Amino acid sequence: MKSSAVRSTTTTVLAASLVAALALTGCAKSEDDASGDSKAAAGGGDQVVASPSAGTDRTCALDQFGGKKLDLAGATVGFSQSEKEANPFRIAETASIKAEAADRGIKLLTANAQSQFSKQISDVQDLITKGADLLVIAPLNSDGWGPVLRSAAAKKIPIITIDRKINATACKDYVSFIGSDFVEQGSRAADRMIEATGGKGKVAILLGAAGNNVTTERTKGFKDRIKAEAPGLQVVFEQTGEFAREKGQQVTEQLIQSNPDITGIYAENDEMGLGAVNALKSAGKKAGDIKIVTVDGTRNAVQGIVDGWISGVIESNPRFGPLAFQTLDTFTRGEKVSQDIVIQDTAYTPENAKADLGKAY
Repeated sequence: MKSSAVRSTTTTVLAASLVAALALTGCAKSEDDASGDSKAAAGGGDQVVASPSAGTDRTCALDQFGGKKLDLAGATVGFSQSEKEANPFRIAETASIKAEAADRGIKLLTANAQSQFSKQISDVQDLITKGADLLVIAPLNSDGWGPVLRSAAAKKIPIITIDRKINATACKDYVSFIGSDFVEQGSRAADRMIEATGGKGKVAILLGAAGNNVTTERTKGFKDRIKAEAPGLQVVFEQTGEFAREKGQQVTEQLIQSNPDITGIYAENDEMGLGAVNALKSAGKKAGDIKIVTVDGTRNAVQGIVDGWISGVIESNPRFGPLAFQTLDTFTRGEKVSQDIVIQDTAYTPENAKADLGKAY
């Protein structure tokens, strides 16, 4: 059961999300569309906490974590982004953090690791040196955070991780993780694949980058659901596409050479899925010849459903700004927050893709 403080926080976040959703519209730039600004990328449907969300019985407060109360409006927040902002998910994620900080009048320090883990570690150490009172980290990898955690602990700097987890102890090494249920995303992707293929045939998985919980859990959810619900659907190929469109295209080109009778492709993010579409087009395939299911919710992937190339997209909402800063605000006032804040994601299908295209980022 949630504590009353957590129920209060969740209610506040839900209300804020509903108000913001009415005020904002979604249209983010991507690799195909370089237009737009940070406000545009941050717009769209704000995150809503799943109810009930996993882990709501595990909370964290200042008296457990250590440190002192502070006024968030007067604090300096450091934000560490993991990957270059060519991926629409990262564009929208960073834009949301920046927009919320600006709306709250908070001083924000930012850094981008450019997909280099050693750089992300040094980036966060630099944010601490520059005076960050609080840290929001989008981790590239789940392991290897010891140096940062020790530096932050020495100064009692609270850390919130978004999108990916770090392998550390909640309410000791960091305060909270905010993100999706990635196993559930994989399960829902499997459901879409089963529906699209009739539960029969051969399926390939374009794996995300190694070394983080998102890839591991999206894979587990997909495979477990396929095994349980569609024994006639066989996973015959798995290779990383590193969450990148170009790599996803390269892997798919190899795939259709080695497995010309492939029935479906599960891409663990939209960019790899769009790379797969490019490969299929180049090979002379027609829309729908090979069923593709992806995870994210970018505008280009949802358009791919409208155009018939993609069979379904499971949303992974990147608009972390409002929820991340609400969590920091609650925590720094001395109230309890959940150690695991799980957000509620939607899905795009052939039935709703055209009508809901404007909600994509």
